[in-house]
Amino acid sequence: MRDTAAKPIYSITPFTLLDYPDKTACIVWFAGCNMKCAYCYNPEIVYGKGRMSYYDAMNFIISRKDLLDGVVFSGGECTSHSNITVFAGAIKKLDMLVKVDTNGSNLRTIKRMIEEKVVDYIALDYKAPEAKFSEVTQSGLYRKFEETFDFLNASSVPFEVRTTVHSSILERADLQEMICFLKKKNYTGNFYLQNYVGEKQTIEELQMSERISLNELDTHGLSVIVRN
Repeated sequence: MRDTAAKPIYSITPFTLLDYPDKTACIVWFAGCNMKCAYCYNPEIVYGKGRMSYYDAMNFIISRKDLLDGVVFSGGECTSHSNITVFAGAIKKLDMLVKVDTNGSNLRTIKRMIEEKVVDYIALDYKAPEAKFSEVTQSGLYRKFEETFDFLNASSVPFEVRTTVHSSILERADLQEMICFLKKKNYTGNFYLQNYVGEKQTIEELQMSERISLNELDTHGLSVIVRN
């Protein structure tokens, strides 16, 4: 990991108990994203340039090895960057866990990471139902997302599906459609709904959102968990 010229990483959060289930971790934030969701909390990362190389990040991770269980790759969209599989492999050689947060647009990279056994857990963002996907993400990547979901759903790698909910962007009918999509696909994991919290600057200036509660939804037996 001596590629000191390329700088794909925007910053590192040294410690989190929230972003890797039941694990202590740091978060490596990758610069740039191929989606531009209005509610995104990280516009500076989405539009910004990388400021750290893999080599710099590895030096930090090595210094924290005995304090952390794992490393979270987030962003932006981490899977858009070359050599991410090599980077993950170097972390695995430290006997640390790797979690990937992804919008599902780069199945080839995710497949490679799974095949090379350098990822332990994946959080897949389900941005919107098909009819609203382009509007919400400012991209034409729905089919890529669905292909990635289908692949993960058939794999043995632990993964979760999650959605950020802003009431002016996703209505309850949209959430019901998304629940039905997951149920039809025989998804048996957790579907996390994260209520939008307007405490940070987002890509677009949004009004406050009405919070969704679980009793407003028919889960059809799916494990739906609302995070406030």
